[in-house]
Amino acid sequence: MTAALPVDADFLRDPYPTYEQLRVQAPVCRVRLPDGSPVWLVTRYSDVRAALADQRLSLDKRNGDGSWQGFSLPSALDANLGNMDPPDHTRVRRLVSQAFTPRRVESLRPRIQETADALLDAAAARGSADLVRDYAGPLPVAVICELLGVPAADRDEFRSWTDTMMTPPAHDRAAAARAVGAIHAYLEKLLAAKRAEPGDDLLSALIAVRDDGDRLSEHELTSLAFLLLLAGYENTVHAIGTGLLTLLRHPEVLAQVRADPARLTATIEELLRLEPPSPVVLRRFPVEDLTIGGVPIPRGETVLLVVAAANRDPAEFPAPEAVDPQRSGSHLTFGHGIHFCLAASLARTELDVAIGTVVRRFPALRLAVPDAELGWRPSFRTRGLASLPVLLT
Repeated sequence: MTAALPVDADFLRDPYPTYEQLRVQAPVCRVRLPDGSPVWLVTRYSDVRAALADQRLSLDKRNGDGSWQGFSLPSALDANLGNMDPPDHTRVRRLVSQAFTPRRVESLRPRIQETADALLDAAAARGSADLVRDYAGPLPVAVICELLGVPAADRDEFRSWTDTMMTPPAHDRAAAARAVGAIHAYLEKLLAAKRAEPGDDLLSALIAVRDDGDRLSEHELTSLAFLLLLAGYENTVHAIGTGLLTLLRHPEVLAQVRADPARLTATIEELLRLEPPSPVVLRRFPVEDLTIGGVPIPRGETVLLVVAAANRDPAEFPAPEAVDPQRSGSHLTFGHGIHFCLAASLARTELDVAIGTVVRRFPALRLAVPDAELGWRPSFRTRGLASLPVLLT
Protein backbone atom coordinates (compact mmCIF):
# COMPACT_ATOMS: atom_id res chain seq x y z
CA MET A 1 0.00 0.00 0.00
CA THR A 2 1.42 3.40 -1.02
CA ALA A 3 1.51 5.79 1.94
CA ALA A 4 0.30 9.39 1.63
CA LEU A 5 2.75 12.28 1.99
CA PRO A 6 1.47 14.13 5.10
CA VAL A 7 1.10 17.65 3.70
CA ASP A 8 -0.62 19.22 6.72
CA ALA A 9 -0.04 22.45 8.63
CA ASP A 10 2.84 20.97 10.63
CA PHE A 11 4.53 19.74 7.45
CA LEU A 12 4.14 23.10 5.72
CA ARG A 13 5.64 24.88 8.71
CA ASP A 14 8.58 22.46 8.95
CA PRO A 15 8.86 19.64 6.39
CA TYR A 16 12.41 18.71 7.35
CA PRO A 17 11.67 16.16 10.09
CA THR A 18 9.52 14.24 7.60
CA TYR A 19 12.24 14.38 4.96
CA GLU A 20 14.84 13.28 7.51
CA GLN A 21 12.73 10.29 8.49
CA LEU A 22 12.34 9.30 4.84
CA ARG A 23 16.04 9.77 4.15
CA VAL A 24 16.99 7.51 7.05
CA GLN A 25 14.27 4.86 6.81
CA ALA A 26 13.25 4.81 3.14
CA PRO A 27 15.51 7.02 1.00
CA VAL A 28 13.77 5.85 -2.17
CA CYS A 29 10.09 5.24 -1.48
CA ARG A 30 6.73 5.30 -3.20
CA VAL A 31 4.15 7.76 -1.83
CA ARG A 32 0.82 9.26 -2.83
CA LEU A 33 0.64 13.03 -3.24
CA PRO A 34 -2.33 15.15 -2.07
CA ASP A 35 -3.77 15.08 -5.61
CA GLY A 36 -3.61 11.26 -5.59
CA SER A 37 -0.63 10.91 -7.92
CA PRO A 38 1.68 7.98 -7.04
CA VAL A 39 5.34 9.00 -7.14
CA TRP A 40 8.79 7.86 -6.05
CA LEU A 41 10.53 10.24 -3.62
CA VAL A 42 14.35 10.26 -3.61
CA THR A 43 15.89 11.97 -0.57
CA ARG A 44 19.61 11.07 -0.13
CA TYR A 45 22.16 13.55 -1.47
CA SER A 46 24.18 10.99 -3.44
CA ASP A 47 21.06 9.55 -5.08
CA VAL A 48 19.53 12.94 -5.88
CA ARG A 49 22.75 14.32 -7.37
CA ALA A 50 23.27 11.24 -9.52
CA ALA A 51 19.64 11.26 -10.67
CA LEU A 52 19.78 14.94 -11.64
CA ALA A 53 22.52 14.07 -14.15
CA ASP A 54 21.03 10.75 -15.32
CA GLN A 55 19.64 11.18 -18.83
CA ARG A 56 17.62 7.99 -18.46
CA LEU A 57 15.32 10.15 -16.32
CA SER A 58 13.32 12.20 -18.81
CA LEU A 59 11.60 15.56 -18.32
CA ASP A 60 9.35 14.91 -21.32
CA LYS A 61 5.86 14.08 -20.02
CA ARG A 62 5.29 11.83 -23.04
CA ASN A 63 7.65 9.34 -21.37
CA GLY A 64 5.38 9.08 -18.32
CA ASP A 65 2.79 6.38 -17.76
CA GLY A 66 -0.04 8.90 -17.43
CA SER A 67 -0.37 8.73 -13.64
CA TRP A 68 1.26 12.14 -13.08
CA GLN A 69 -1.29 14.96 -12.85
CA GLY A 70 0.87 17.98 -12.20
CA PHE A 71 0.21 21.39 -13.71
CA SER A 72 -1.61 21.45 -17.06
CA LEU A 73 -0.50 24.06 -19.60
CA PRO A 74 -1.50 24.82 -23.20
CA SER A 75 0.99 23.54 -25.78
CA ALA A 76 2.15 27.08 -26.56
CA LEU A 77 3.47 27.38 -22.97
CA ASP A 78 4.71 23.81 -22.57
CA ALA A 79 7.62 23.86 -25.04
CA ASN A 80 10.12 25.01 -22.43
CA LEU A 81 13.39 23.69 -21.01
CA GLY A 82 11.54 22.17 -18.06
CA ASN A 83 9.85 19.70 -20.38
CA MET A 84 12.71 18.95 -22.78
CA ASP A 85 15.38 16.27 -23.17
CA PRO A 86 18.33 16.30 -25.56
CA PRO A 87 18.61 16.99 -28.43
CA ASP A 88 15.82 19.60 -28.21
CA HIS A 89 17.01 20.72 -24.77
CA THR A 90 20.58 21.10 -26.03
CA ARG A 91 19.51 23.18 -29.03
CA VAL A 92 17.17 25.50 -27.10
CA ARG A 93 19.51 25.98 -24.14
CA ARG A 94 22.38 26.86 -26.51
CA LEU A 95 20.23 29.48 -28.20
CA VAL A 96 18.94 30.94 -24.93
CA SER A 97 22.36 31.08 -23.29
CA GLN A 98 23.54 33.46 -26.04
CA ALA A 99 20.98 35.99 -24.87
CA PHE A 100 21.22 35.24 -21.13
CA THR A 101 24.78 36.46 -20.65
CA PRO A 102 26.55 37.43 -17.40
CA ARG A 103 26.93 40.93 -18.82
CA ARG A 104 23.17 41.27 -19.25
CA VAL A 105 22.55 39.95 -15.73
CA GLU A 106 25.11 42.24 -14.12
CA SER A 107 23.74 45.23 -16.05
CA LEU A 108 20.51 44.76 -14.08
CA ARG A 109 22.20 45.23 -10.69
CA PRO A 110 21.78 49.06 -10.52
CA ARG A 111 18.09 48.72 -11.39
CA ILE A 112 17.62 45.96 -8.79
CA GLN A 113 19.27 48.17 -6.17
CA GLU A 114 17.15 51.17 -7.15
CA THR A 115 13.96 49.11 -6.87
CA ALA A 116 14.99 47.61 -3.52
CA ASP A 117 15.79 51.05 -2.11
CA ALA A 118 12.48 52.52 -3.26
CA LEU A 119 10.47 49.67 -1.72
CA LEU A 120 12.38 49.90 1.55
CA ASP A 121 12.07 53.70 1.66
CA ALA A 122 8.30 53.28 1.71
CA ALA A 123 8.53 50.60 4.41
CA ALA A 124 10.93 52.66 6.53
CA ALA A 125 8.50 55.56 6.58
CA ARG A 126 5.94 53.27 8.24
CA GLY A 127 8.40 51.63 10.64
CA SER A 128 7.01 48.18 9.88
CA ALA A 129 6.39 46.00 6.86
CA ASP A 130 5.28 42.66 5.54
CA LEU A 131 8.53 41.80 3.79
CA VAL A 132 6.78 39.32 1.49
CA ARG A 133 3.95 41.60 0.36
CA ASP A 134 5.88 44.87 0.43
CA TYR A 135 9.35 43.75 -0.68
CA ALA A 136 10.07 40.12 -1.65
CA GLY A 137 7.02 40.08 -3.93
CA PRO A 138 7.30 43.31 -5.93
CA LEU A 139 11.10 43.25 -6.26
CA PRO A 140 11.49 40.06 -8.36
CA VAL A 141 8.51 40.86 -10.57
CA ALA A 142 10.05 44.26 -11.33
CA VAL A 143 13.37 42.58 -12.16
CA ILE A 144 11.98 39.82 -14.39
CA CYS A 145 9.70 42.29 -16.17
CA GLU A 146 12.67 44.60 -16.71
CA LEU A 147 14.64 41.67 -18.12
CA LEU A 148 11.84 40.57 -20.45
CA GLY A 149 10.87 44.08 -21.46
CA VAL A 150 7.38 44.13 -19.88
CA PRO A 151 6.14 47.75 -19.64
CA ALA A 152 6.03 49.09 -16.09
CA ALA A 153 2.30 49.78 -16.35
CA ASP A 154 1.58 46.06 -16.84
CA ARG A 155 3.67 44.67 -13.98
CA ASP A 156 1.09 44.67 -11.19
CA GLU A 157 -1.31 42.74 -13.42
CA PHE A 158 1.51 40.34 -14.34
CA ARG A 159 2.18 39.68 -10.66
CA SER A 160 -1.53 39.17 -9.92
CA TRP A 161 -1.85 36.57 -12.68
CA THR A 162 1.21 34.70 -11.44
CA ASP A 163 0.03 34.67 -7.81
CA THR A 164 -3.40 33.37 -8.87
CA MET A 165 -1.87 30.70 -11.08
CA MET A 166 0.39 29.37 -8.33
CA THR A 167 -2.07 29.69 -5.42
CA PRO A 168 -5.65 29.88 -6.71
CA PRO A 169 -8.35 30.75 -4.16
CA ALA A 170 -9.87 27.69 -2.52
CA HIS A 171 -13.39 28.69 -3.65
CA ASP A 172 -12.38 29.16 -7.32
CA ARG A 173 -9.96 26.55 -8.63
CA ALA A 174 -10.73 27.58 -12.21
CA ALA A 175 -9.00 30.89 -11.47
CA ALA A 176 -5.61 29.27 -12.19
CA ALA A 177 -6.64 28.28 -15.71
CA ARG A 178 -7.96 31.80 -16.37
CA ALA A 179 -4.67 33.28 -15.13
CA VAL A 180 -2.68 30.98 -17.43
CA GLY A 181 -4.88 32.04 -20.34
CA ALA A 182 -4.38 35.71 -19.53
CA ILE A 183 -0.59 35.31 -19.34
CA HIS A 184 -0.56 33.36 -22.61
CA ALA A 185 -2.55 36.04 -24.45
CA TYR A 186 -0.40 38.80 -22.98
CA LEU A 187 2.89 37.12 -23.94
CA GLU A 188 1.73 36.60 -27.52
CA LYS A 189 0.93 40.31 -27.84
CA LEU A 190 4.21 41.27 -26.17
CA LEU A 191 6.25 39.07 -28.52
CA ALA A 192 4.49 40.59 -31.54
CA ALA A 193 5.32 44.07 -30.24
CA LYS A 194 8.99 43.13 -29.68
CA ARG A 195 9.22 41.66 -33.17
CA ALA A 196 7.86 44.89 -34.67
CA GLU A 197 10.00 47.16 -32.46
CA PRO A 198 12.94 45.33 -30.82
CA GLY A 199 14.34 46.77 -27.61
CA ASP A 200 17.34 46.17 -25.33
CA ASP A 201 15.64 43.31 -23.48
CA LEU A 202 15.83 39.53 -23.29
CA LEU A 203 12.71 38.83 -25.37
CA SER A 204 14.03 40.95 -28.24
CA ALA A 205 17.36 39.12 -27.98
CA LEU A 206 15.63 35.71 -28.00
CA ILE A 207 13.63 36.65 -31.09
CA ALA A 208 16.84 37.64 -32.88
CA VAL A 209 19.14 34.84 -31.73
CA ARG A 210 20.28 32.25 -34.29
CA ASP A 211 22.81 29.44 -34.43
CA ASP A 212 23.84 28.07 -37.84
CA GLY A 213 20.46 29.11 -39.23
CA ASP A 214 18.54 27.62 -36.29
CA ARG A 215 16.18 29.78 -34.27
CA LEU A 216 13.50 29.40 -31.61
CA SER A 217 10.01 28.47 -32.77
CA GLU A 218 7.02 30.62 -31.81
CA HIS A 219 5.92 28.10 -29.16
CA GLU A 220 9.48 27.88 -27.81
CA LEU A 221 9.66 31.68 -27.51
CA THR A 222 6.33 31.92 -25.72
CA SER A 223 7.13 28.97 -23.45
CA LEU A 224 10.54 30.37 -22.53
CA ALA A 225 9.05 33.74 -21.68
CA PHE A 226 6.50 31.96 -19.49
CA LEU A 227 9.15 29.83 -17.76
CA LEU A 228 11.38 32.84 -17.07
CA LEU A 229 8.43 34.73 -15.62
CA LEU A 230 7.35 31.85 -13.43
CA ALA A 231 10.76 30.74 -12.16
CA GLY A 232 12.22 34.25 -12.00
CA TYR A 233 9.37 35.52 -9.89
CA GLU A 234 8.05 32.66 -7.77
CA ASN A 235 11.36 31.14 -6.66
CA THR A 236 13.01 34.48 -5.88
CA VAL A 237 10.08 35.68 -3.76
CA HIS A 238 10.39 32.59 -1.58
CA ALA A 239 14.19 32.68 -1.41
CA ILE A 240 14.20 36.29 -0.20
CA GLY A 241 11.50 35.67 2.40
CA THR A 242 12.90 32.45 3.87
CA GLY A 243 16.45 33.81 3.68
CA LEU A 244 15.55 36.84 5.79
CA LEU A 245 13.60 34.69 8.23
CA THR A 246 16.55 32.32 8.65
CA LEU A 247 18.82 35.26 9.47
CA LEU A 248 16.31 36.53 12.03
CA ARG A 249 16.24 33.06 13.59
CA HIS A 250 20.05 33.08 13.77
CA PRO A 251 21.06 36.52 15.07
CA GLU A 252 24.69 35.46 15.45
CA VAL A 253 24.94 34.90 11.67
CA LEU A 254 23.09 38.16 11.01
CA ALA A 255 25.56 39.99 13.23
CA GLN A 256 28.50 38.46 11.36
CA VAL A 257 27.15 39.65 8.00
CA ARG A 258 26.55 43.13 9.38
CA ALA A 259 30.08 43.25 10.78
CA ASP A 260 31.65 41.97 7.56
CA PRO A 261 29.54 42.43 4.38
CA ALA A 262 32.06 40.27 2.49
CA ARG A 263 30.43 37.29 4.23
CA LEU A 264 27.13 37.89 2.45
CA THR A 265 27.85 35.83 -0.68
CA ALA A 266 28.75 32.67 1.24
CA THR A 267 25.85 33.26 3.63
CA ILE A 268 23.36 33.40 0.76
CA GLU A 269 24.62 30.04 -0.54
CA GLU A 270 24.01 28.59 2.92
CA LEU A 271 20.52 30.09 3.03
CA LEU A 272 19.79 28.51 -0.37
CA ARG A 273 20.99 25.15 0.93
CA LEU A 274 18.85 25.31 4.05
CA GLU A 275 15.64 26.60 2.45
CA PRO A 276 15.41 25.83 -1.28
CA PRO A 277 12.39 27.64 -2.76
CA SER A 278 11.61 24.54 -4.84
CA PRO A 279 12.08 21.68 -2.36
CA VAL A 280 11.11 19.12 -4.99
CA VAL A 281 12.56 19.61 -8.47
CA LEU A 282 10.75 18.92 -11.72
CA ARG A 283 9.34 15.40 -12.04
CA ARG A 284 11.28 12.81 -14.03
CA PHE A 285 10.13 9.73 -15.95
CA PRO A 286 12.47 6.73 -16.45
CA VAL A 287 12.78 5.84 -20.13
CA GLU A 288 13.73 2.31 -19.08
CA ASP A 289 13.52 0.18 -15.95
CA LEU A 290 16.28 1.38 -13.62
CA THR A 291 17.51 1.28 -10.03
CA ILE A 292 18.01 4.24 -7.70
CA GLY A 293 19.58 3.66 -4.30
CA GLY A 294 19.12 -0.08 -4.73
CA VAL A 295 15.37 0.26 -5.39
CA PRO A 296 13.99 -0.83 -8.79
CA ILE A 297 11.78 1.76 -10.49
CA PRO A 298 9.73 0.76 -13.55
CA ARG A 299 9.81 2.70 -16.79
CA GLY A 300 7.32 5.59 -17.01
CA GLU A 301 6.60 5.98 -13.29
CA THR A 302 7.07 9.41 -11.74
CA VAL A 303 10.24 10.26 -9.81
CA LEU A 304 10.51 13.35 -7.59
CA LEU A 305 13.97 14.41 -6.42
CA VAL A 306 13.75 16.10 -3.02
CA VAL A 307 16.61 18.61 -2.95
CA ALA A 308 15.31 19.93 0.40
CA ALA A 309 16.16 16.54 1.91
CA ALA A 310 19.40 16.11 -0.03
CA ASN A 311 20.64 19.54 1.06
CA ARG A 312 20.36 18.45 4.71
CA ASP A 313 21.93 15.02 4.32
CA PRO A 314 24.56 14.69 7.08
CA ALA A 315 26.57 12.37 4.81
CA GLU A 316 27.35 15.45 2.69
CA PHE A 317 26.82 18.33 5.14
CA PRO A 318 27.95 17.70 8.75
CA ALA A 319 25.58 19.29 11.30
CA PRO A 320 23.18 20.09 8.44
CA GLU A 321 20.70 22.07 10.56
CA ALA A 322 23.37 24.63 11.50
CA VAL A 323 23.82 27.83 9.51
CA ASP A 324 27.48 27.64 8.55
CA PRO A 325 28.48 29.91 5.64
CA GLN A 326 32.01 28.47 5.72
CA ARG A 327 30.96 24.86 5.12
CA SER A 328 32.15 22.90 2.11
CA GLY A 329 29.95 20.87 -0.22
CA SER A 330 27.70 21.90 -3.10
CA HIS A 331 23.98 22.32 -2.53
CA LEU A 332 21.52 21.16 -5.19
CA THR A 333 19.07 24.06 -5.02
CA PHE A 334 19.88 25.10 -8.60
CA GLY A 335 20.08 21.50 -9.79
CA HIS A 336 23.00 19.64 -11.32
CA GLY A 337 24.01 18.46 -14.76
CA ILE A 338 22.53 19.65 -18.06
CA HIS A 339 19.41 21.04 -16.37
CA PHE A 340 21.32 23.30 -13.95
CA CYS A 341 19.28 26.49 -13.56
CA LEU A 342 20.03 28.84 -16.45
CA ALA A 343 19.07 31.87 -14.32
CA ALA A 344 21.17 30.97 -11.25
CA SER A 345 23.39 34.01 -11.72
CA LEU A 346 20.36 36.31 -11.84
CA ALA A 347 18.89 34.72 -8.70
CA ARG A 348 22.18 35.14 -6.83
CA THR A 349 22.44 38.79 -7.90
CA GLU A 350 18.87 39.50 -6.75
CA LEU A 351 19.41 37.80 -3.40
CA ASP A 352 22.69 39.63 -2.88
CA VAL A 353 20.96 42.98 -3.37
CA ALA A 354 17.65 42.13 -1.70
CA ILE A 355 18.98 40.53 1.49
CA GLY A 356 22.08 42.69 1.73
CA THR A 357 20.09 45.92 1.54
CA VAL A 358 17.70 44.90 4.34
CA VAL A 359 20.60 43.79 6.54
CA ARG A 360 22.45 47.08 6.06
CA ARG A 361 19.50 49.43 6.43
CA PHE A 362 17.71 47.99 9.46
CA PRO A 363 19.97 47.05 12.38
CA ALA A 364 16.92 46.76 14.67
CA LEU A 365 15.02 44.41 12.32
CA ARG A 366 12.87 41.88 14.20
CA LEU A 367 9.72 39.81 13.77
CA ALA A 368 6.45 41.58 14.56
CA VAL A 369 4.69 38.31 15.50
CA PRO A 370 5.84 35.08 17.18
CA ASP A 371 7.65 32.76 14.80
CA ALA A 372 5.02 30.05 15.33
CA GLU A 373 2.31 32.35 13.96
CA LEU A 374 3.95 32.83 10.55
CA GLY A 375 1.92 31.41 7.67
CA TRP A 376 3.37 29.26 4.89
CA ARG A 377 2.27 28.73 1.31
CA PRO A 378 0.01 25.63 1.06
CA SER A 379 2.17 23.54 -1.28
CA PHE A 380 4.86 20.90 -0.85
CA ARG A 381 6.29 21.89 -4.25
CA THR A 382 7.28 25.36 -3.05
CA ARG A 383 8.75 26.54 0.23
CA GLY A 384 7.61 30.07 0.85
CA LEU A 385 6.16 32.33 3.48
CA ALA A 386 2.66 33.71 3.04
CA SER A 387 3.79 36.79 4.96
CA LEU A 388 6.75 38.09 6.97
CA PRO A 389 5.61 40.92 9.28
CA VAL A 390 8.56 42.78 10.79
CA LEU A 391 9.38 45.87 12.81
CA LEU A 392 12.11 47.94 11.21
CA THR A 393 12.93 50.46 13.95
